[in-house]
Amino acid sequence: MQIRHLVLSLTVLTLTASSAAAQNPISDSLRSSWNGVKRNIKESAELMPEANYNFKPTPDVRSFGEILAHVAGASYEFCASAKNEKSPFAEDAFEKTAKTKAAIVKATNDAIAYCDAAFTALTDASASAMVPGAFDPANQTRRVSSLVGQIGHDNEHYGNLVTYFRLKNLVPPSSRQR
Repeated sequence: MQIRHLVLSLTVLTLTASSAAAQNPISDSLRSSWNGVKRNIKESAELMPEANYNFKPTPDVRSFGEILAHVAGASYEFCASAKNEKSPFAEDAFEKTAKTKAAIVKATNDAIAYCDAAFTALTDASASAMVPGAFDPANQTRRVSSLVGQIGHDNEHYGNLVTYFRLKNLVPPSSRQR
């Protein structure tokens, strides 16, 4: 009798968990994409030696560190929009102030934590809510648009960082064995 009760309880628990997980397939998918790119950005910041943070392949582009500082500032803009609040930092705040690897890694990790809250709170139902636009609060947009923008922006700049790693004969995070 106890075994049958245990099996029945586990079956109900499994079905309940499966049903709950299936309730937010869009937001779950976005969170999965976010988790992948945030890992690549975070590991890039940690992996590159400090001596290469000022590296620029050509004089007219951002350095490795400047890209990460830019990504951190832009992350606050995108995720503040999704959270329906004013960004605590301007897009260029860290490009102006974070000049060492330690400062840029901190800005990167803090921006990721700030965005984690926006992605964690997202549900399929809340995704379509209107929020102030990232970079232009007077222009309303869907919450999901800001978060898709965050993922796309991070992926765009991660592509830049991959090139910098390769030019320094280093393996970027996404190409390393896990």
